[in-house]
Amino acid sequence: MVKIMMHGCNGVMGQVISKIVEETEGAVMACGVDRVDDGHNDYPVFTDINACDVEVDAIIDFSAAPAVDGLLDFAVERQIPVVLCTTGLSDEQLERVHEASKKTAVLRSANMSLGVNTLFKVLKSMTKLLADAGFDIDIVEKHHRRKLDAPSGTAIALAEAVNEPLNNEYEFVYDRSQRREQRPKKEIGISAVRGGTIVGEHEIIFAGQDEVIELKHTAYSRAIFGKGAVSAALYLAGKEAGMYDMSDVIG
Repeated sequence: MVKIMMHGCNGVMGQVISKIVEETEGAVMACGVDRVDDGHNDYPVFTDINACDVEVDAIIDFSAAPAVDGLLDFAVERQIPVVLCTTGLSDEQLERVHEASKKTAVLRSANMSLGVNTLFKVLKSMTKLLADAGFDIDIVEKHHRRKLDAPSGTAIALAEAVNEPLNNEYEFVYDRSQRREQRPKKEIGISAVRGGTIVGEHEIIFAGQDEVIELKHTAYSRAIFGKGAVSAALYLAGKEAGMYDMSDVIG
């Protein structure tokens, strides 16, 4: 039985994942961490991660960027694998994630869904052919009004997946409002929409001469991210120190 800590347990995703773990054979939610404990969870909740005295096999993190530093310190000190799902991390924090992975197992993914991670693979196989044929590339992402970071971590990861087979020669462009020039060849446009209750939508547009190819992933429920995170925790428990991602989980 894999014992899981939910870091950010009272957030929307924390509650979704708690329910999924209840229904998952071989997993149990041993405890949670959040800024406030209102007593509605069926497991102990700690408002300070360092006060946690419950033994766990893996941590799932869906919190906020400011909480990640303390989480990494805790995980490294106790050698607990971490599934890190929080986005919007600074460059300094990403470096800390890298350093932490030298001492404990860390799985970081901008998106935990099977569909999006399959899309990463598809993009890497098709992008160079289309770019060499003169197709321009743009990414448009849409999320609910409460999402804090923009563009989304998934949009950036998709852009990186596109750029990889292009030898990382393309520039990411987030704003064209101040430019008065034709589009350069080697750029990837990234746009963000925030509104309503959109769970998550990502579209990759390849615009060529007289034809357009569009690849789109739409999330209708946060449960797809929760299921992926739980699968990742089950996979990561007991693994050696190192940096992992969802491609390791799905094979």
